Amino acid sequence: MPEVQPTRMELIKLRRRIRMAIRGHALLKMKRDGLIMEFRELLEEAKTVIGKMVENYKKAQQKLLIAMAVDGYTALRSIALACCQVQPSFTVKKKSIMGVVVPVIKREKVARKAVEKPYGILSTSIRVDEAVTAYEELVDSILEVAEIETTIRRLLEEIERTKRRVNALEYRVIPRMQELAKFIAFKLEEMDRENIIRLKKLKTKRMKK
Repeated sequence: MPEVQPTRMELIKLRRRIRMAIRGHALLKMKRDGLIMEFRELLEEAKTVIGKMVENYKKAQQKLLIAMAVDGYTALRSIALACCQVQPSFTVKKKSIMGVVVPVIKREKVARKAVEKPYGILSTSIRVDEAVTAYEELVDSILEVAEIETTIRRLLEEIERTKRRVNALEYRVIPRMQELAKFIAFKLEEMDRENIIRLKKLKTKRMKK
């Protein structure tokens, strides 16, 4: 047992700390369970979003191969260079999920209407336009996946951190304080018994006198 003064005041303080630790433990367990629920919901959403991205990738590849086979590499390269001049426009904001700060990507859709393309659509074939649109949709999907993956990663980190705190309180901190409280209570009882015996001896001596 650690060095501690076995006094009633010390016991009162320790019991107060134990009650606070137990309340903190209960709150942390609620937070952990809530985070796990949020994580599971996001995981299902992530499966859908990633599935959509994979489908968009396959579609974009198919459209590109068709356009390259018919229109040629040179035509596609010039269109690709024109498209690269226009960067996706987005801003990253933040929101809180049970105290965990996660990113929210506010963005304009990369996929544009035909008249908004960064090249002259009259000089290109429908195959090229379809390939460009398919890749724009793919970029939109990638940004969506990036947002949800970052959120999931941060939730996982917080879940693990909260689990460690819950376990530390449950298996180390609270049991140690409870053992210490028992030790102090035992010492106080022992001191009370010694005082009672001492008083009885004094009383006996006085009676003999």
